[in-house]
Amino acid sequence: MTEIGTEIGTGALWTVIIGLGAGSFLLRFSFLGLIGDRDLPAWVLRHLRYTGVAVIPALVAPLVVWPAATDGALDAPRLMAALVTVAVGLAFRNVIAAILAGGASLYLGLYLLG
Repeated sequence: MTEIGTEIGTGALWTVIIGLGAGSFLLRFSFLGLIGDRDLPAWVLRHLRYTGVAVIPALVAPLVVWPAATDGALDAPRLMAALVTVAVGLAFRNVIAAILAGGASLYLGLYLLG
């Protein structure tokens, strides 16, 4: 049985690639090219400091809540590792300690709980 509509032509593929490239360039140029050499207000700079703090949990949360290893089912070892990572990070204010504690907790949890 063949699937209908799953193939894409070469012209359409290049159109999508070029369109995505142009869109990506324009999005970055709007920030870096137009306002990159100007002084930003203090409130903008204060908010930009928290970008990394906001992005990393957004990247990690789907891996904890809907892990691909369990076909999207929530499991105890990953949830426990995330909680240990947050707790160690808050307690010691040390990123390396938090990462190592979370990794150790994940491997220990997977070893003990399967």
